[in-house]
Amino acid sequence: MEDEAEIYDGIRAQFPLAFGKRQKSQTSLEAIHNSTRRSTAGAAASAASNSTNKTNEALPSLSSSSKAWLDSLSNSKSPNPNPNDSVIGPPRPPPGPVPDEDDEDVMVGPPPPPPGSGEDDDNDVMIGPPRPPVGPSSDSEEDEEENRYRIPISNEIVLKGHTKIVSALAIDHSGSRVLSGSFDYTVRMFDFQGMNSRLQSFRQLEPFEGHQVRNLSWSPTSDRFLCVTGSAQAKIYDRDGLTLGEFVKGDMYIRDLKNTKGHISGLTCGEWHPKTKETILTSSEDGSLRIWDVNDFKSQKQVIKPKLARPGRIPVTTCAWDREGKCIAGGIGDGSIQIWTLKPGWGSRPDIYIEKSHSDDITGLKFSSDGRTLLSRSFDGSLKIWDLRQIKAPLKVFDDLPNNYAQTNIAFSPDEQLFLTGTSVEKESTVGGLLCFYDCSKLELVQRVGISPCCSVVQCAWHPRLNQIFATSGDKSQGGTHVLYDPTLSERGALVCVARAPRKKSVDDFEAPLVIHNPHALPLFRDQPSRKRQREKILKDPVKSHKPELPITGPGHGGRVGSTKGSLLTQYLLKQGGMIKETWMEEDPREAILKYADVAAKDPKFIAPAYAETQPEPVFAKSDSEDEEK
Repeated sequence: MEDEAEIYDGIRAQFPLAFGKRQKSQTSLEAIHNSTRRSTAGAAASAASNSTNKTNEALPSLSSSSKAWLDSLSNSKSPNPNPNDSVIGPPRPPPGPVPDEDDEDVMVGPPPPPPGSGEDDDNDVMIGPPRPPVGPSSDSEEDEEENRYRIPISNEIVLKGHTKIVSALAIDHSGSRVLSGSFDYTVRMFDFQGMNSRLQSFRQLEPFEGHQVRNLSWSPTSDRFLCVTGSAQAKIYDRDGLTLGEFVKGDMYIRDLKNTKGHISGLTCGEWHPKTKETILTSSEDGSLRIWDVNDFKSQKQVIKPKLARPGRIPVTTCAWDREGKCIAGGIGDGSIQIWTLKPGWGSRPDIYIEKSHSDDITGLKFSSDGRTLLSRSFDGSLKIWDLRQIKAPLKVFDDLPNNYAQTNIAFSPDEQLFLTGTSVEKESTVGGLLCFYDCSKLELVQRVGISPCCSVVQCAWHPRLNQIFATSGDKSQGGTHVLYDPTLSERGALVCVARAPRKKSVDDFEAPLVIHNPHALPLFRDQPSRKRQREKILKDPVKSHKPELPITGPGHGGRVGSTKGSLLTQYLLKQGGMIKETWMEEDPREAILKYADVAAKDPKFIAPAYAETQPEPVFAKSDSEDEEK
């Protein structure tokens, strides 16, 4: 034994100290996804979870399939269950039969089904696993409905960072990068491949200072994206968030919009062409839609003026391309929907004109893949489905969908079996922000998913490659993007970043900042002094900052207010000792001037000495008091 120990020590000395040490246990994927699992509402679900938590207190909350699997394991490990214990769920099978007894009355296998389902004397029927308990069929039907549509809503993560509601959302075609724009004037960029479980954005942009972000759109190749804000100029950024250009602004004093070089009022919406990477579409409050070429920021390709019942400028609230990029739809402020087909020689006259489609402003339009169906969302709290071959009346109208934001949109599922939209939170309502799913063929409500109890849902998207649902929400003080997924149905995206733990900082990560001092460098290469410090220094200087003198608000002396009633400590001490007396506030000004009349007459200093020799002696009239008395 000693020889073996010496041999082991000799071999162990040849390896580094870290060799063979146990690594820290990693968290399993099931535990990670359980931490992001959405809580199911309902008293039955809560009661069931409470009862299961009593038996399995050490286990986290699991899905229904995982719970069934764990229950089967626990039943197999306990061959002699205690019949006196309280049984949760279906009844356990009784203990196995005694092999010595040959009685025919002894049942072989699990217990028979409950009465009412038809008893059978045949022993072959009873062999096999127990039958499921007879219960209400509504739950099973609902599960079948959910399984038929396969909506990935079992788990949820939130991409935070905004301080106000998130009004714009864009996911690139590969599903690796997400853009979110907010009313806090910023755009945040998230990368699923480089993001860990902290879910932090890698870049923050402020496209236009003081203007809300209203829409974001990726190019077909996902190398650039369009940012539409409340200003009149849209911006183009590359994939990493660097500015590539800004479209020109038009002249607001030109009345004819076709003669202006660009929009003259705030933008409302904008989308990249679905097929051509050089073409984008924008709509504005100035009452026009414009098609731009990305390679030329100084001019536009086409100006579209919608058809109006009366001449004037009515804002275009939203716009959209169809799937092939051959049609343009615009939602007009008068409640009409107008569609233009791109063809040679086409103009501003719409090919399809739906008058008074909504009673309020239209916030979102969406074409189906075949181009025959159009969905519209409005401020009037409705969602309408239009057949573009019969535009006299909508196919279906869904009401009771409150909408308070001009960016509320509609989205299709990847197979277009469903379409979804978000709802806003009203003041007196107890229902929070919802995500409503509808069946395209049956035209009926399928499911409502609660996103936030106090925040409105604005934008939504269902990514085809990731099979994950994105929904933006927020209010006046917070905002975030909710990502709904299912570990068994979804791919990549949220699954990648949730399972990646943040890297711990070590001592080796510390790097001292390199500071190079070169006082004798040329002015071109010399470091400029910090402007921030200069501004702070100027603000402290009352002369350079032109700070006005404060008015007298209390007792003071000489125009200055202070606790000593003067600017010097000696003056304050002399006043307290009685050496300085301030009587000028109590004296009569006329008497104060006449005090010096005798002194001025005896010792004149200014004008009187010059005329002393030639000046006649003044003779003053004497008052005839006696004559006045008479």
